[in-house]
This record gives sequence, C-alpha cells and structure tokens, in this order.
Amino acid sequence: MRKFVLLFLIGSLYSCNGTKPLTEVDNSDPTKYQKTITAANLKKHLYIVASDEMEGRETGSEGQKKAGRYMIEQYQKNNVPFPKGAANYYQAIPAAYLNAKRNEGLQDSENIWAYIEGSEKPEEILVISAHYDHVGMKDGDVYNGADDDGSGTVALMEMAKAFAQAKKDGHGPKRSILFLHVTGEEHGLHGSRFYSENPLFPLANTIADINIDMIGRRDVEHANTNNYVYVIGADRLSTDLHKAVVGQNEKYVKLDLDFKFNEPNDPNHFYERSDHYNFAKKGIPAVFFFNGVHADYHQKTDTADKIEYDALEKRTQLAFVLAWDLANRENRPVVDKPLK
Repeated sequence: MRKFVLLFLIGSLYSCNGTKPLTEVDNSDPTKYQKTITAANLKKHLYIVASDEMEGRETGSEGQKKAGRYMIEQYQKNNVPFPKGAANYYQAIPAAYLNAKRNEGLQDSENIWAYIEGSEKPEEILVISAHYDHVGMKDGDVYNGADDDGSGTVALMEMAKAFAQAKKDGHGPKRSILFLHVTGEEHGLHGSRFYSENPLFPLANTIADINIDMIGRRDVEHANTNNYVYVIGADRLSTDLHKAVVGQNEKYVKLDLDFKFNEPNDPNHFYERSDHYNFAKKGIPAVFFFNGVHADYHQKTDTADKIEYDALEKRTQLAFVLAWDLANRENRPVVDKPLK
C-alpha cells in the first residue's frame, strides 16, 4: 500500500499527458516577447494593409475583404487559430444590420477574430480590438487609412504573434485573449456594437477591452516628440485598469501618458468615438490608446510612408504588456465605478 501511494503521488505531479510536470508557470516578465514586436514587422504589414490595392478598405468592399484575407493568412502562418465555438475567422454581419441606422448602402461585412486560449482560466476573456475598415475611395483617389486604423490593425497582428510564441515556449496567457478586428467603425461603430450584442463569449466573462485606434503618428500638441500616447477611458469604470496601464508603462515602455482626452468634459468626445465604447456601455472596463488627430486624418494623404514606426512599435508594446498583465494577473480588474 505504501508503495502504491508513493507512485500515485509521483504520478500526480505530472500532467494528464504524462510527460510534463505540473509546475507554476512564471509569466512575471513579458520582456522577451515584448521585444518580438518590432517597427520592421509592423511596417511590412502596414504597407500591405494600407496599400492602394486595398482601395481604402470601405466597409463591405472587396478591398476590405482582401485586407481581411491577408490578415487571416498571417494568423494561420503564425499558428493563431480562430476562436473556439466559431466556424472560421469571420463573424458575419449582414448589410441589413449595418444599414439599419443610417441606410448608407453598405454591403455585407465581417468582423475578423483570432484567439489564444488561456491555460488556467480559459473561460475568462480579454478582448483586444481595432477596426480594419476605412473610408474607401473618393473621386478616384484611395484613402489608405494607414494610421486610421491600419496602425491598430497591424498592432493586433503582431501582438497575437508574440502571444503565440509565448504559448509555444510554455508561457501562454492564463486567461484567453480574443483579437477582434471590427468592421464598420467609420460608419458608427457598427462592428463592435454587433459583437457586443452577439458575443461569442459571455460578456460576463469578458474582463476588459484594450482598443487601439490610430497609434502611428503624432499630433500638433506633441510636435517635438512622438514618445507619448493618449490614454482614454481606463479609469472610467475600473481603478485597477488605470493602475495597470500606468504601472506596465512605467515598468516596461516609459511613454508619456497623456490623459487630456480622458476628461469627462472633453469637447471632442473621443471616449464615445471608438470601439471600446460598445464594451464600456456593457460595463466592461475598457481603455483606448490613441495618438490624436493630425492633418492627414480622413484624407487621401494618410499613407504608410508617413507613419512613425518607432512610435508605432512602442505604443504596440505598451498595449502588449498591458494585455500580458491582465491575462496573467490573479484577479480580473474590478469594476468599482458606476456606469455613466
């Protein structure tokens, strides 16, 4: 009997596949994977996503769908699957939904999603979002949307690649991560609203949304430096989320965090103008990273050659280390402020 108990105890130290000890994974330091997010890789993808070939990525257009196929090819290449419970990388959104509010004649479109399953709390979901649509073509000119929001689109792709590498190395996130490329943002945040009304995973299990919309340029308020990012919304619902942004930045990235547009009386109302807002309205803590408006905003001159790739790298890395912290911390961010 004693020998049997000893063998049982030894066996219990191994995982169910019988080959690997069940030991606590140390995910305390994201630096190795943070460094895999580089200006060079971001630039390579952005020159494709924001190329003339994509015809400005108008919602539901063939150019947008072509950009989406490129994104999916990269996820497949990097072994980042579509989510469990989904049939493929697409969340289809019918034209009837997209046109219900404004009747703009939009075609059927799709959100695109990719997924890293958590190792310890897979039922808890961190969403990282960015819109991949732009405004299309006008009078024969392509509005490339390199910053808006090609920059956020490629940021998600590189973050997913980094998390996939971490998982391959045995340092996968403890919670699951949904990389959500939403459509229809330019026409009224339609794609994120559709997901919030038709979530693949219960919203009660969604711990936070990190939204990235325009992080490749600088605005006139920061004419002398690009070492900054605007942080919007982190403290609106959760003190924990705000502290996580500040703490991870100070520890790993050291950008200047500008909270100017986070003020409740901000006349620009940026808090209500990007896709995080549809999560916040449902009581999910959300933060929006943003570089501010510049002269090329919604112009045909928003092209990939004007992106400041060193800034894009650092801001993507900030979003990554924040995601790393939220996906691996012991407790999800507490909602300790009333929904307004």
